Formats: sequence, structure tokens, C-alpha cells
Amino acid sequence: MTLAFLPALEQARLVRDGEVSSRELVQLYLDRIEQFDDELKAYVTVVADEALSAADAPPPGPFSGVPLPIKDLVETAGIRTTFSSKAFADYVPTHDVELVRRLRAAGFVVIGKTNTPEFGITAVTESELNGICRNPWNPDHTPGGSSGGAATAIVAGLAPIAQASDGGGSIRIPASCCGLFGLKPSRGRVSPAPRGDTYGLSTAGPLARTVADAAAFLDVVAGSLPGDPYRAPPSDRPFLDEVGADPGRLRVGLALEPPHPVPVDEACVAAAREAASLIEELGHDVEPFSLPQSEEAWRLFAVVWATIPAVYPVEDASLLEPINRTFLEQARQISSADYVRAYTGLQLQGRAFATACAPYDVVLTPTLAKPPVPIGWVFEPDDPWEQSRRAGAFTPFTPPVNVAGLPAVSVPFAWTGENLPIGIQLIGRAADEATLIRLASQLEEARPWRERIPPGVE
Repeated sequence: MTLAFLPALEQARLVRDGEVSSRELVQLYLDRIEQFDDELKAYVTVVADEALSAADAPPPGPFSGVPLPIKDLVETAGIRTTFSSKAFADYVPTHDVELVRRLRAAGFVVIGKTNTPEFGITAVTESELNGICRNPWNPDHTPGGSSGGAATAIVAGLAPIAQASDGGGSIRIPASCCGLFGLKPSRGRVSPAPRGDTYGLSTAGPLARTVADAAAFLDVVAGSLPGDPYRAPPSDRPFLDEVGADPGRLRVGLALEPPHPVPVDEACVAAAREAASLIEELGHDVEPFSLPQSEEAWRLFAVVWATIPAVYPVEDASLLEPINRTFLEQARQISSADYVRAYTGLQLQGRAFATACAPYDVVLTPTLAKPPVPIGWVFEPDDPWEQSRRAGAFTPFTPPVNVAGLPAVSVPFAWTGENLPIGIQLIGRAADEATLIRLASQLEEARPWRERIPPGVE
């Protein structure tokens, strides 16, 4: 495998051993970005000079000298952060958030910012400001969202690993669409400092080529700070140590129907069934399981989700895209009492979901209800509410996990006849990322995916 497609931990070892320099790695990716990214649009901003300078003296750490892109929803000192919104097209923060500080301290060299939909609001990565991000497996299809640029960067060999975030599936969706491993940590595992997480839905995490890369990334960013609204208990040992560790005999629930009734493509169902058979072959017990069905949970999630644009200090709403402008208008009409009722009601729905899953060590589902949808499919209707419904029909399995605050991963498992990836989702008990990493690493060994590279970007 060529250097551009090597996992991040392997690149870090090469830098430590003096077989390649950090500057050479950074330049390699800068060259590949110039070669491939005009069409793919994985990156919003590239900081070539800053990255090359940082590569000359990266701090020691597990990823010392390894290039890393940051999602353009995350504030970075001195680097433009647009949130993919025309309202913030020229915003340059003066500070790194705690997440970025930890990543830099681990030795990562920040190379740029990756594409996302405006405010990360939907399940595809298409925006008026930053354009359409395309799936390297088939540019006519989406890489997913909202961390679509991050996923595209890795799978096209424009980065070895990427920071992502997940408030309703935004790590797992692009992981499934692009054939990568994505890990959404438990609520409270990663500090949101200096901001608070009013919703308790979103958390930062990795998109990676291997389970080991994702586990090591989580070790770097995990940990709470005073004042954090949620805290996950510390892990017993480094998450990287869980890779290859014996998970014991697990009880796994197989759920093929989402928590609210939408059609699930047979290819996604087949991938989950096939994964269940492999998990049984690996020595675990799999039994059918029905996720709690709740139209009310989806209604409450939609009410809370639609308030996201109100978090951003936008004075001129005409600068926003129609879906966020519509959401903002609704948010301004919702009384504080109505919002509190929706938010507390959603918390109750999260408890019900977590309680239903609790008898199982792991719950297995399709990650998505469809293979990667065509570019423009979500925004094809003019009605923003219909756009939101389409995104929900694409991603019904992921948001309930955020509502419950549980950890989950998407594992690459199948490819369609059109060579589009399909992932399977593993949901763990609260604060039990360790079991997910152990099982995912078993699947990775049994059905390796890291050597698969889209045609045209080799």
C-alpha cells in the first residue's frame, strides 16, 4: 500500500524511525489535494505554509508528525472556520477549542479544514458556500454528512485520518458511505470545552482507515474538564489496548427495522444479516431484537434539531440556506416552555432506547437505510421540511443512539454491485467503547477492508 493510504499509526512509526519526515508527509498530501480535490471538494481551507512549518518541529506524541484535517464546524486559531455558511465566510477564530488543543499536543499537524453542510444540519455534504463534496467511490453519490469532507479526504488518500463529529450520525453516516471505520464516543467521553453541549447529542470522534487508528485517536481526545455538562467514567485502560483483545462471548441483538417506520434497502439488510452470521462464527450469540418504535421520539428530535441554527449568532437570516432559514424561523417561534418540554421528552425517549438495548452487550443494525444516495437527492424537493424528512429516511438508525448517549461504530462490511460501500452499526452500552473496539477489531481481522481503494485515486 502506498504511503498516502497507510494508517496514521503506521505513518507515526515511520516518522519516529526516521524513515519519512513529517514535512514529506505533509507535502505528499498537499500535492494530492491539489491533484484530486478540485472535483471531490473534501477541503474547505488548506493551510499549506502553516502545516509545513509545524511539520518541522511537531511535538512528541502518539501521532507526532502525522497530518490531520479538522472539520469546518470546529474553531481553530488563525484558520478560517466557516461552518459552511455564508454568514461566517470570513470568520477566523482566535482560539483552538480544547479538542484541537489535545490533537495538536498528540503531535498531529493540522493541514486544513474539511467540508460539511451548513451548521452540520443534514446527512449529505452539500452547501452553497463550500460546494458539493463527492464520494470517491462514485462522484455522482454522496459521501454522507455531516462529516463528508473528512471521510472523502481519508478514502481518497488526501489525509490518513480525520477529526469528525456526530450529533445524529455524522461520523457513522460518512463512514458507511465511504467504506471507513467511524467511532461515535459515549456522551461525556470527549469534552466540548470551551463551549457547552446544550443538547447532549453531539460529540467529537474519529473517522479512520483502521480500528487501531480510531482507538488511539480516542485515547488522545478523551477526558472531561471542570464544568463539562456530562462526564463519562474513565476507561480502565487505553482504548488502543482493546484492539485485538478477547471480548469474551458476547450477546448481540440483531435489529433490522429502524425505530420509526421507513423502508430499508435490501442491500443494507443483507449486509447486517451477513455480519450477524460472521459474528456467530466468531463465537458470539446473536438473536433477533426489535428497537423501540416511537414516532414521538422522531417528532421531538426534529423539534430540538431545528433549533441548531439558533446557536449561531447570525444577524442576517437571508444569508442562510433555505433549510436553516426555515429551522431558525421555527426556533424563534418556539416558546421556552415548549422547548423544555420537547427536550425533556427527548431525554425520556433516550432512556427508553438505552433501557431496551441494555440486555445486550452489542446491538447490530444496518448503519443506514440506503446505500449512498445520489448527489442532490436530499435537496431535490423545494420544501425544507421534505428535505429533512428525506435525510431522516436515509439515516433512521443513527439519531436514537445520540439521544440515548450510547457509543456506536460503523464498520465497513459490503459493497454494492455499483461499488458503493455499505456499513453495519454496532451500538454499545453506555461508556463501553471497549467492547465495540474489541468486536470491531475481530470483524476487521476476519473481513479486512483497509486495502480497498477507490479507482482513480491510487
